[in-house]
Amino acid sequence: MQALGIDIGGSGIKAAPVDVTAGKLLAERLKVETPQPSAPKAVAGVVAELTRSFSWSGPVGITFPGIVVDGTTRTAANVDHAWIGLDARTLLAQAIGLRVSMINDADAAGMAEMEFGAGKGVTGTVLMLTFGTGIGSALFVDGTLVPNTEFGHVQIHGTDAEKRASDQARERHGLSWGKWAARVDEYLQHMEALVSPRLIIIGGGVSRKSDRFVPLLTGVRAGIVHASMHNDAGIVGAAMHAHPDWTGYQRADGSETADP
Repeated sequence: MQALGIDIGGSGIKAAPVDVTAGKLLAERLKVETPQPSAPKAVAGVVAELTRSFSWSGPVGITFPGIVVDGTTRTAANVDHAWIGLDARTLLAQAIGLRVSMINDADAAGMAEMEFGAGKGVTGTVLMLTFGTGIGSALFVDGTLVPNTEFGHVQIHGTDAEKRASDQARERHGLSWGKWAARVDEYLQHMEALVSPRLIIIGGGVSRKSDRFVPLLTGVRAGIVHASMHNDAGIVGAAMHAHPDWTGYQRADGSETADP
């Protein structure tokens, strides 16, 4: 059971073939900077390039940093707005000439962590948050995915939370780990008031540096852990979602695949 996972982000696009029964990458992942501007055809060209790099001919799962419903991308906060309302699944299937499935990027990462990582075996409400260019979110209730939550756009002090507390915001404002952790802690308190999670999983590329800030997150009652699959979780979750024999979270959002 193998599939190619491609994780589209605001700053980079990553890909690798995945063994979906073990949640393991089968080759070293490749990463290409997201084209700027990140117009659909330009991104599709990178996706096609990455697919050819692995000489891939099987199922392909692709994540997108925004709401995805039936292959249509409904929002695009951190990529070009030409994605809004686009039948992205068909565009990408035609670009690579293969069968494609699409899913929200944080939902994919959450699926992987719930199946193979920090959320494995955890019941109740689990909230996965990915900190990168923006803040992605994936919500699970007793193992069932609630898709497309996009909690990075809840308002904190009159602005989207991700504009204050994403990893990009930390770098842009030159925040120390302590000052950034205070912003993240405030955001987590807000999220705890909304959904009362038993466990919060911190993902995204910054999760590799979790020792610098997770111990400073003391404002919530929920348990807080870093994503054990780090920034590979989106690739693995995309592949899980794409494989036709996957029976876990694959159809939790009612999505299907598109032929080229």
